[in-house]
Amino acid sequence: MRCVFSITKALALLSLLGLGLPCHCPAREVQLSAADCSVLIDGQRIELRGKIAYTSSFPDLKVKVVSNFPTLKVKTVESFPDDCGEWQIVDSFPDFTVQFVDSFPDLEIEFVESFPGLR
Repeated sequence: MRCVFSITKALALLSLLGLGLPCHCPAREVQLSAADCSVLIDGQRIELRGKIAYTSSFPDLKVKVVSNFPTLKVKTVESFPDDCGEWQIVDSFPDFTVQFVDSFPDLEIEFVESFPGLR
């Protein structure tokens, strides 16, 4: 029992000094709300409609594009992204930013031509 405690204490001290095992960031907590078409990620509410910008770092939302069983079906529009799942791609002043990832997404999406929304 004492050996386990001292090893745990030593690993904690080494990680504080930057010499221990690599520390992985914890998974982000994601909660979907179909009532208002939003997602709550680590306390930040993001509506799943509006103007979005693609980014490669520090996104508001990490998404993976799939072709089967998506969480959200997305329709890209030129103007007035008012309905759930409608995204207007912009370069400046987005409502939120999106990064495309292959692993550990917050949401899985599918691009569609009609009937966007949460599934």
